[in-house]
Amino acid sequence: MAKLRLQKILANSGIDSRRNCEELIRDGKVRVNRRVVHELPAFADPDTDVITVHGKRIESTAKVYFLLNKPRGVICTNKDPHGRKKAVDFVPCSQRIFCVGRLDADTTGAIILTNDSELVNRLTHPKYKIAKTYEVVLKGRLDTKAIEKIQKGVWLSDGKTEPAKIRFIKRGPDENVLEVTITQGMNRQVRRIFSRFGLKVKRLKRTQIGSLTLKGVGPGNFKPLTKKQINYLIKPLVKRKPAVKKSSVKKEN
Repeated sequence: MAKLRLQKILANSGIDSRRNCEELIRDGKVRVNRRVVHELPAFADPDTDVITVHGKRIESTAKVYFLLNKPRGVICTNKDPHGRKKAVDFVPCSQRIFCVGRLDADTTGAIILTNDSELVNRLTHPKYKIAKTYEVVLKGRLDTKAIEKIQKGVWLSDGKTEPAKIRFIKRGPDENVLEVTITQGMNRQVRRIFSRFGLKVKRLKRTQIGSLTLKGVGPGNFKPLTKKQINYLIKPLVKRKPAVKKSSVKKEN
């Protein structure tokens, strides 16, 4: 194997996040072939070099991938000082896994958990546009002008959103159920988009990530990803066209 960045090797072995592994290296806690490494960039071959952290040799760790149907009130972080239920608590795994991106506590649905730090970096990087589909229960009336603006992109405090796809599931005077597909990962993006038009999201569920769906996975349950699904995520995402559905919005009189 060709030499890899040392922090990537450590993260892939489940030591910690890549950023925290960089701090371990700078603090002189990492040795390669008995030599302390404390400057970056640093490279090593995980197959031939002896790499230790705090004096303990790291072992290569098999990659694992899961799709969880996150319940409401569950957070997407590995540590919480308030003792709240975490997404990783629902997937019994001897290896250190973490969420790919985040859903806020009130949002339910699909989230990927893995120990593959490279996949996390790629799927959360802005240039890799993988579509995410949400079922939105919206309080209030969504008019045609608002729909058109959302489909073109709207300005939020941290920038302009990319065009979204909207499909109505149920329409009513006081409540609407929509399917919304986006390709970005701004913080609380869907809620903030509708708030921009004075509308409140009553319930929000992510139903799909790319081609991965929650079929057969109930709330609080998970399933390992198949080899085909893993390859779908790992292959070059930048060349993939977002898997979005055509809008079925009709003009209102």
